[in-house]
Amino acid sequence: MDNENYKVLMIDDDELIARSTAEYFNILGLKTAYVTDYDAAVGFLDTHEVSLLLLDINLGDKSGFDLCRQIRESYDMPILFISARTSDDDVIIAMNIGGDDYIKKPYTLGVLFAKVKAILGRYEKAKEAARLAAASTQEKNVQTDDGRIYFREGVYLDTSMHKLIIDGRQEEFRAMEYKLLTYLLENAGRVVTKDELLKNVWEDEYTNDGTISVHIRHIREKIEPDLKNPTVIKTVWGVGYVVEQDALFHGDGT
Repeated sequence: MDNENYKVLMIDDDELIARSTAEYFNILGLKTAYVTDYDAAVGFLDTHEVSLLLLDINLGDKSGFDLCRQIRESYDMPILFISARTSDDDVIIAMNIGGDDYIKKPYTLGVLFAKVKAILGRYEKAKEAARLAAASTQEKNVQTDDGRIYFREGVYLDTSMHKLIIDGRQEEFRAMEYKLLTYLLENAGRVVTKDELLKNVWEDEYTNDGTISVHIRHIREKIEPDLKNPTVIKTVWGVGYVVEQDALFHGDGT
């Protein structure tokens, strides 16, 4: 795995636009790469760390909307759509599937650069704040005396059996899903960063945050009533995850 870090990845099937934008950003000190199709984007994200995406809607015979949906299953970085399409419907779709902004072509490179810098600044600031909070917050125990951790009425984790109970039915977790979930629960009430999860759950320097996101999604499919609006495991944009104390209750409903 290359594992080289980039601040920005430009994904646009117009190579001239993609290359000129990347060159401009690099000249101004923002490390940027570009690709021109769907598959190249997926491959690049598999082998590099990227902080922000600039994503065109039209990617030859494939759609930037579809790529955004796929990326959102594994990654939490900001995604800014850039497109010559100006209809309100396109903007609404982009925002609803996980886009963070919609920039209409033609754009001015200086304005685009300023917007990207501002978003990256907020991203890094939030990441640092979460890191400091994680370092200073005491761990909280959410387990009841009977070894059960409740997510909602009729749904709880039996830590003595390593099983999830849903309305009386047992459902087994995969080993890594169970380890990940219990780690988040043991640290309920504070943000757990992705770096912390990689170090303490996976204990594997070659695992990336995309693997974490996939496991989180599988866990949510089992315990969350609504995947689009998770109430137990919440994503902290660009940083990690948090289980809030208020999302858990004891068997008597408290």
